[in-house]
Amino acid sequence: MTEPLFTIPLWADLLGVGLGGIQGAMFASGFQGQRRLDWLGVAIIGVMIGMGGGLIRDLLIGQPPATLQSNWYLLTAVGAALFGMLLAGVFNRINTFIVVLDALVIGMFGAFGVSKAIAVGLPEVPAVFIGVCAAVGGSVLRDMLMGLPVAIMHVGSLYAVAAGAGCVFIVAAHAFGMQISLAAVIGIIVTAVIRVLAVVFDVSLPEQRRIYRRKVAAETGVVPTIKP
Repeated sequence: MTEPLFTIPLWADLLGVGLGGIQGAMFASGFQGQRRLDWLGVAIIGVMIGMGGGLIRDLLIGQPPATLQSNWYLLTAVGAALFGMLLAGVFNRINTFIVVLDALVIGMFGAFGVSKAIAVGLPEVPAVFIGVCAAVGGSVLRDMLMGLPVAIMHVGSLYAVAAGAGCVFIVAAHAFGMQISLAAVIGIIVTAVIRVLAVVFDVSLPEQRRIYRRKVAAETGVVPTIKP
């Protein structure tokens, strides 16, 4: 290792956890009918989004999860989720707030993940992979817990791609000599801007080719073939 072990400042880590907890409350507020959540459910979703990415990051790196080394992480995640639940009606009227919050959470978790991976000496490509896993890990755990389709697997505004772009920037900037903390801040901005623009302009990756799906369906007899 060519530099001291990178340590995420506690206040920054807790800020990411807190924003993730509020985002969890925004997500939980959208459920209606039998799927609606009580206070405990909202708190669990807040913990999943606020702490999930950090847990996955540290497990992949092979370090004790930082989120379990202090009381403040769980308290922050639960408190932020309950706070977000109480103000969900206000926040849900501010569409821009929700989009920007989501983008910041993705950017922060991705930046923290890739920066920590670089600092412990991992190569660039695995470091980017860990950063992206940290960025989307909370939402994946959330969807699995709720029995929902995993969001990053389906067509939608750029999510993992935005995180990947921010992580790649951090790796490249660090390789050219930029201080890792500065690269992380800029990487968060890069991720957030790409994510927000993708939502505003409804940009997504191309769907898998329809012609291919039709070919598979025809070969399995699901749809009749039409011969000229």
